[in-house]
Amino acid sequence: MGLMKVFSGSEVLAIALQERLEQAGVETVKKDNIQSARMGGFPMSDVAVEVFIQETDFAKANPVIEDFRMSI
Repeated sequence: MGLMKVFSGSEVLAIALQERLEQAGVETVKKDNIQSARMGGFPMSDVAVEVFIQETDFAKANPVIEDFRMSI
């Protein structure tokens, strides 16, 4: 079992999805590639923010993810 990426995109959308998933009881991990690149001295404005969940939570998270994707 491990983490699976469920979203890659802007920070605003990543935070919105992360909040919805956590309200549904699904723990999330956000990887901010933009901030990481900036801190490493590589200013990259098009690098995405990613949201991950545990693979075991996919059944619970999938309806939330699909609803979110239909709303954007």
